[in-house]
Amino acid sequence: MQQTCSACQAWIQFLEYVRGQMTLSAYNNWIDPIEVDSYSSEKIVLKVPNIFVKEYLLANFKKDLCSFLPVSHSGEPSLEFIIEKQERKQRPFFLPPKEHEKEETKENIEAAAFQSQLNDNYRFSTFIEGSSNQFVKSAAIGVANRPGKSYSPLFLHGGVGLGKTHLLHSIGHHVREKHKKLRVQCITTEAFINQIVDSLRNKSIDKLKRFYRSSVDVLLVDDIQFLQNRTNFEEEISNTFETLINQHKQIVITSDKPPTQLKLSERIVARMEWGLVAHIGVPDVETRVAILQFKAEQKGLHISNKVAFSIAELIHNIRQLEGALNRLSAHARLMNATIEEEFVTQILQDLFHLVPKEKLTVDMILKSVASVFQVRVSDLRGHARTKDIAIPRQVAMFLAKELINESLVMLGASFGKTHSTILHACKSIENKMSHDEMLERQINMVRRHIDSHRG
Repeated sequence: MQQTCSACQAWIQFLEYVRGQMTLSAYNNWIDPIEVDSYSSEKIVLKVPNIFVKEYLLANFKKDLCSFLPVSHSGEPSLEFIIEKQERKQRPFFLPPKEHEKEETKENIEAAAFQSQLNDNYRFSTFIEGSSNQFVKSAAIGVANRPGKSYSPLFLHGGVGLGKTHLLHSIGHHVREKHKKLRVQCITTEAFINQIVDSLRNKSIDKLKRFYRSSVDVLLVDDIQFLQNRTNFEEEISNTFETLINQHKQIVITSDKPPTQLKLSERIVARMEWGLVAHIGVPDVETRVAILQFKAEQKGLHISNKVAFSIAELIHNIRQLEGALNRLSAHARLMNATIEEEFVTQILQDLFHLVPKEKLTVDMILKSVASVFQVRVSDLRGHARTKDIAIPRQVAMFLAKELINESLVMLGASFGKTHSTILHACKSIENKMSHDEMLERQINMVRRHIDSHRG
């Protein structure tokens, strides 16, 4: 009975999550019509009014479904669909009411159209801290404790699946709990743009502006990189940021790149750099093990330290780490197997095609840089300062800092330089990449070259 209740709760959590990822109209059109016909620990049967709702759900939320719901042997969400037109009725699954229900004033009715949800699983208490994210977490807690009074905007950047969204939602939860009078709005950039489009279509853009620029106290915007190449929306979003900053409101933004590397106008980049820009790096193996064991414990699974290390050494991305754990859990249940090292190797290689790679070294990076830039490794290790040697040398340092989990002092020693030289090289390359597309392409070529020449 407990397992079926878990399936029930998992579906409710999925609904809460997706409601925060899309506009209210999109949610009402595509997700709200879905009814749960039956459920068990192995499968959930959904009743949908037509094939289009089914296709929309799987096309847009397949990965999220795998994170929340049971997973089949093939790694697909364990769902069955009944396509049947039906009269709407009260369903056994519903979203819990919002925490602070207010009187239905005109202001609150307008605000309800733009309301967003926070993922209940993303809190500071569930964010595992390590050397790569210690500073970023401290900055996030500082902003959550004193919204609008420390760093606004706070700009968090780093690779996919490293915990940016987790911290963003954690800030939202903390503010709602500790500063109950403040209105928090958490939204993806894609959803923000969709709201602008809907408002323009419905001739209600003034209502949207009034909400974001007058009613919101803490604005949390995820994945600002999706604003690139959408110049029609830049001005509207930039004006919103500027208005909130001038009112001493709190803005937190996440991105996969720092502001200077985003192909956005100088105006909006300047606004995003106004407060604090913080980088969240790839967690070291010990932190990944801690994350894995924490999430396994939440699922009621036991994973030994040896097995946890073997998984963490293969997978660096936190989101993929959680996905791997979901698949292991599903396979272990279906096959009635224990999660041992041989079982892990079999399942993860089958699903993720994970082949252990040779440990990356500075020598490997130098060889790949030399190959792409058509220079000699000995020149990169030398002291020549001509442009055709200096830039590739800085690229090698930039990639070493990005890809090798070592201290700046150790990396500097590998190049025969000081740690400050490594830092200077990284900043120089980041600045050059923001306006030099050829250099960005060459660096991506080096990354691919490195991957193709590792085990």
